[in-house]
Amino acid sequence: MTTGRIIFLNGTSSSGKSSIAHELLDVLDDAVYFHLSVDDFHAMRTKRALDPERLDAALRRTRMGFHRSVAAMAEVGNGVIVDHVLSEPWRLLDCLSVLPSDKVLFVGVRCPLEELTRRERARGDRPPGLAAHQYGLVHQHGDYDLECDSGTADPRECARQIRRALSRFPERTAFARLRDRYLSENALPAAPDRRRP
Repeated sequence: MTTGRIIFLNGTSSSGKSSIAHELLDVLDDAVYFHLSVDDFHAMRTKRALDPERLDAALRRTRMGFHRSVAAMAEVGNGVIVDHVLSEPWRLLDCLSVLPSDKVLFVGVRCPLEELTRRERARGDRPPGLAAHQYGLVHQHGDYDLECDSGTADPRECARQIRRALSRFPERTAFARLRDRYLSENALPAAPDRRRP
């Protein structure tokens, strides 16, 4: 059985990842793809209030489970579109350790901070300043197979850029390079940042 490809969208909250993922489901016609979002996994969790320590532990387990669910879907041949926010170093390291690096097209979804702030206000369903907090964190690793600017290109055009990148899938992916850089040095996932998700 051939492992499915993974299109991994990484960007701040309100950067347009979900909109791009929905367009990808429409423009990708060479395989069956599933959109898996970390937000959807969080929405499945129990709604009762947890104290901060238990909440931090639950959030970490949720994200680790999400990463392994993506790996399992791809392992049995499904194409997967991942919608994630790699705002803590351990999240990337965990993904590097469980996802097949030769099957991941790593896409940075960028957007100017002013536009992120405008979108966040318009949405009204995110804590004010969340995107600004994540802005300097999500792209710190500095290596992608492709970057999209959702401030200048609409979701459909970003999806088309990704489709073109898939057609010339890199022999050595950004995930492979990052795995060599971080995991070969025995880097350990950092503790979660308790200030913001």
